[in-house]
Order: sequence, then C-alpha cells, then structure tokens
Amino acid sequence: MNLDDKRIAIIGLGYVGLPLAIEFGKKYKVLGFDINQARIEELKSGRDRTNEADLEGLQFAMNLANESDKVGLKFSSKVEDLNSYNVYIVTVPTPIDKFKAPDLTPLLQASQMLGKVIAKGDIVIYESTVYPGCTEEDCVPVLEKHSRLEFNQDFYCGYSPERINPGDKVNTLTKIKKVTSGSTPEIAEVVDQLYESIITAGTHKAPSIKVAEASKAIENAQRDVNISFVNELALIFDRMGIDTNDVLEAAGTKWNFLKYRPGLVGGHCIGVDPYYLAYKAESLGYNPQVILSGRRVNDNMGLFVANKVVKLMIQKGITIKGARALLLGVTFKENCPDIRNSKVLDVYNELIQFGLDVDVYDPHADSKELSCEYGISLIANPIKYDTVILAVAHDEFVHMNLSELKNSENCVIFDIKSILDRNQIDGRL
Repeated sequence: MNLDDKRIAIIGLGYVGLPLAIEFGKKYKVLGFDINQARIEELKSGRDRTNEADLEGLQFAMNLANESDKVGLKFSSKVEDLNSYNVYIVTVPTPIDKFKAPDLTPLLQASQMLGKVIAKGDIVIYESTVYPGCTEEDCVPVLEKHSRLEFNQDFYCGYSPERINPGDKVNTLTKIKKVTSGSTPEIAEVVDQLYESIITAGTHKAPSIKVAEASKAIENAQRDVNISFVNELALIFDRMGIDTNDVLEAAGTKWNFLKYRPGLVGGHCIGVDPYYLAYKAESLGYNPQVILSGRRVNDNMGLFVANKVVKLMIQKGITIKGARALLLGVTFKENCPDIRNSKVLDVYNELIQFGLDVDVYDPHADSKELSCEYGISLIANPIKYDTVILAVAHDEFVHMNLSELKNSENCVIFDIKSILDRNQIDGRL
C-alpha cells in the first residue's frame, strides 16, 4: 500500500493533536491546524504550554518542512490552507455541558469546516472521544451536507481513539498501541497502515468504527468505576475510623487485587467519557446503573474532602469563618498543567461556602487560564495558613516543608493523594 501520497492535516493542537502532528510530520507532509492564532504562533516559535510535545521532535519536523515540500510540519489557522491535504485527523475536545450531557459543538464545527474543504477520495479520521455511533450518525451528515459529497462513495471516514496520558513521559504516543478503524474494509486498512507507520507499539484494527468508538468509551468508564469503588470504601472507612490506604495495602497482598487508590477523579477523559456512554445507553432505552453510580460517588468526593477538613479544624478549635486555607495544586493530575474538569475546584468552592479564605498554589497551572476559566487567581508565594490541603501530587510538593506553612500548631494538614509522611498530617483519603 502506497502511503507516500498522503498529506495530513491535524485539526486541533492540544494534548492529543500536537504529539500526533509531530510524529506524522517526521514522515509525511503535515499541517497542524488550530483556530487559536496565539497557539499557532507559540508552536511556530518552538514552545508548547501543554508540556506534552517533544520539543526536539517539534523542531526536527518543522525543519524538514523548510527543507522539502514533501515532508515536514507546518502550522496554520487559515482554513484555506487545508485545501491541499487529503487526510484530515480531528482531535478537538468533546466536553460535557452543565447537565452532564455530551457537548458536540467543537466536533460538529470542525466537521462543518472540513465539509467545505474535502474533495473526492479524502479521508476524515476522528480521534475525539465520543459515544458509539457518533462519527457515522452525527459527523458524517454534517460532512455530506457541506461538501455535497456522498459518504463511502466520494469521501471516507475513520476513527482511532486518542490514548494520550497527559504528563506521562514514559507512555507516550508511539509507545501506546493504537486502535484503528475505517468506514470500509479498504479504508480501514489504509487508516491502520497510516498509524502503524508511526506507532512503534503497533495497532489493533477494529472491525467497525462503532467498535473503536466503544472501546475508548469503556476504557475510561472502567477506570472510573474502579476508582469509585475505592472512593466509596474511603467514605465507609472514614466512619469506622480506619485508614483506607492501610486496608488497600493489606488487600493488595493478594495477587489478583486491583490496586486502585481513592482520590478526585476529573480531567477531560475519565470524568467525562462515562457520561457519553450513559447518554447513548439512555437514548436506546437503557438506564445504566453501574456507570452512573460510579460517577455520582466520584463527583461528590470534593465535597467530602472539604467537609472532612472543616470537621478536623473544628476539632482543633479553629474558627472557621475567615480562616485561611491553602490548596496545593489545582490541575486535574500531577506534573501536568491541564485544569480541565479539575475536581480540586469542588474542594475550593465548598471551602469558600464555609467562609474560609482560600489561596491556590500550583507551579504547573497557568494563572491566566485559571482566572479566565474559573475566576480563581493563583498565588506566587504561600504564606501561613490554618489548613493546608495537598490536592495534587506534583513533584514539587512531595518534599515541601509544610511546617513553614502552618499558622499555628493547630494547623490542619490534609493529604488527598496520600503521598506525605503520616506523622505530618491530620487526615487523608
């Protein structure tokens, strides 16, 4: 199969799209497209605020484009620059709205844009996490409408779910096996071969687009349910006065025990994808029990943490109203600047409602982005506090001298991530 004629445009240059653009750019002519011009300028200068890119690889791919017209990576925010490409890979976000329902707006807008660009023979591959059936039932009609082309006659589609783990420098794009699929057997093979050319871990060709979509949805739903189980255990064991992590360590001595830990479950995948699966199930007349019960438990953990901290403060005789609190970390996971759907915000908002004066310190988060998205300002230097809550396990926090942050000996230290010395803390999940 000849892949030499493939010219690839990556739509969306976030955590998913950028690493993909870099790797494809080493072997193919690639355009990294994003509607955010500031993002385009940032990447052209060799910088990446997400910290996901291999900057040497980025520079290498861009240099190739300067040396040849047949290979290498360029960037643009101009729609007309997409016209000379024949494979389009969509990596835009798929969030949920305030009612926990799928918000397909970015996906459908990208499809509308591509519908005005694609020509006969072109392939549109979606990587955004969706519910099974979304590509063919929601995206394809938009492509057909705006292109006036017929699906599987004039143009084709594929689906290859993203598996990027933000902040993970070990399990990177090329080292994670890639699920692929296509709208016809022939296109499925083309899509599979295309990804196989850059993914050293290999590929798995799913029998249909729906199967590939479902595989991604259940990956995160499974993890969500497993974490919800240990989170519920934490709620039970708290009432018993026993340490959840002690219980898990004891149970973990059996070879087949799954070693999950309690915590805040947010982010753009695990905290979102189960709702996509549930939405589809409900549209088919089935009310999912396990998936949604797990979500309910996980969605309430921030409230539990805040209430637990306040109770510990009361036990130490601290006046709650006007007390100073410090949240160490606000991103959804450690060593990563991503604040999307961070459940640390639930802790913050609940403490505010109790009347505490809350500071947020995070060396990885972008202060401007946090302020714009949530109206919260980051502090540059922590002071003295009545309670300190370690919310995110950034490397910078592991060896931090917490005694320097205490307003008094009565200061409550709560460790959500269970990474601190037990002798230093008053409570943990």
